Amino acid sequence: MSQEVVMTSGSGGRALLLGIDLGTARTAVVSNRSLRALIGSVVGYPKDIIGVKILNRTQVIGMEAIEKRSCLDLHYPLQDGVLKEASDKDLEAAKELLRHLVTLADPKAGDKVCGIIGVPARASVANKGQLLKIAGELMDIAMVVSEPFMVAYGQNRLNNAIVVDVGAGTIDLCALRGTVPTPESQVSILKGGNYIDRLLESAIRDAYAGVQMDRYLAQAIKERHAFVGPAEQKIVVPMRLNGKPAELDVTEAVRLTCETIVVDIVENIKRMVLLFDPENQSEALANLILAGGGSRIRGLGAMIEAQLRDYGPVRVTAVADPEFAGADGALRLAMELPPEYWDQIGEKVGN
Repeated sequence: MSQEVVMTSGSGGRALLLGIDLGTARTAVVSNRSLRALIGSVVGYPKDIIGVKILNRTQVIGMEAIEKRSCLDLHYPLQDGVLKEASDKDLEAAKELLRHLVTLADPKAGDKVCGIIGVPARASVANKGQLLKIAGELMDIAMVVSEPFMVAYGQNRLNNAIVVDVGAGTIDLCALRGTVPTPESQVSILKGGNYIDRLLESAIRDAYAGVQMDRYLAQAIKERHAFVGPAEQKIVVPMRLNGKPAELDVTEAVRLTCETIVVDIVENIKRMVLLFDPENQSEALANLILAGGGSRIRGLGAMIEAQLRDYGPVRVTAVADPEFAGADGALRLAMELPPEYWDQIGEKVGN
């Protein structure tokens, strides 16, 4: 998907367009020059001079930072899908993460860097403003839009459809009614993949005394085995009990923790349906779109359909590429709508 876009105003230079799905756990970035990258949303800083010597760097970004976490202080600049503003270091990490994304796109002299960045459906005005301030220092034009809207745009499902974007920090729902979604037609649930990870870690600890467990292991188990509903087979994973190797059955722990998000999703879909005109509600229920990493939870679509059966025929489909569906939608929007008109869609900075 490589394409040059000429700016229609200003100097007439080439536009480097970026679609960015800025996630709590992972960030996807694509460009109109064929960049396609997925990185961990984490920045690591060496704990001391030994870490600097080992790494020969003063910061590490992405999954490498997690792999080398023993000698790093890790900063996840996003929490519940939005910028953390707890400390200057968190904001610095957010800027370094965005700078890394722009660097990956390899801008050339004379390029005008223009990026569309996805944020949770109900991100606050203040948080979006802080993100735009950072992005404005790294890009010529930047805009923030809701992540489920980016998914819908990329799937060309902009009318009589509902997107359910199950991310690490939030679950975002958006009712698409043929217009740019309003705040009232979107909702963010503060239960996503990280929430499941925490519950799963606790559940396995409770089931097996002396098990050696942390958030990263819980996440790895979830990402490989997540399911809801009847188990197809037992989930047995190699772990350690008091330092000794053991094979542990975590089937029920995985099922129960994954199912904790279903009630919230179903109840909010029911609320979203009421936003559509009565004659369009059946079509909307036949166009439920699952996106985000959580869309890979086996059986999730079928369970949602079963719990909505009283509403008539319901059809849930999952996007083909959950890691990049949001970023691809953002890039498609950027390529179809010249950057000077972006403020008609969302908040924008730059010219």
